[in-house]
Amino acid sequence: MIQLQVNSFLTRIADYEETNSWSSQFRGKRFDFFKQLIRTLALPLNILDVGGREAIWQKEFYGSQKEFDDVKVTILNLTKTLVSHPNLKSVVGNATNMKEYQDKQFDVIFSNSVIEHVGNYENQQQMANEIQRVGKRYFVQTPNRYFPIEPHFLFPFYQFFPLWLKVWLISHFDLGWRKKQTDQAEAINIADSVRLLSKKELKQLFPKAKIFEEKFAFFTKSFIVYEGW
Repeated sequence: MIQLQVNSFLTRIADYEETNSWSSQFRGKRFDFFKQLIRTLALPLNILDVGGREAIWQKEFYGSQKEFDDVKVTILNLTKTLVSHPNLKSVVGNATNMKEYQDKQFDVIFSNSVIEHVGNYENQQQMANEIQRVGKRYFVQTPNRYFPIEPHFLFPFYQFFPLWLKVWLISHFDLGWRKKQTDQAEAINIADSVRLLSKKELKQLFPKAKIFEEKFAFFTKSFIVYEGW
């Protein structure tokens, strides 16, 4: 019974696939903000989404309207994925080294909850540099390090625990959507796979950007850094 209640609560707050979850609502508002910015630009537009998914663009951006028919989106990931929408293209690439693209090749760089997954701060700096090099403008979202609930493991203050404690928790409990991991090496890999950023660090990574704070109650849940508009 307790496990069912926990799963129901997690679905309500954090399941992106659940239309009424808080996470889905935040994403919808985030795309509304993004679309407002896009409407200030002349069409056609060429967008690079670093680390995205087709389903989100289908639902939140294109929908059934024709408003953005002149907006093309290239989705870059470490592995290629199948896409069906005519305005979408999937490519293989690395967010920290987009050497295949020229300076300012894309009108807009978009990235949602990715920069916290690329490794240490040096890697995050490399990704930020590449975003600012390849795009004429950018829109980058990432969770706030100081929000009380860690958004990937859904555990209070998990982001501040030492690595050994993170590994122990991952090895003994289901955390968020992740099942208990009994393989020690994989548990270490999972524990070390997320590095959340503070507002101060984002200012260092994107010194010219405006920063929008997404609020949950009295707390800043995540940040959007954007520049070029």
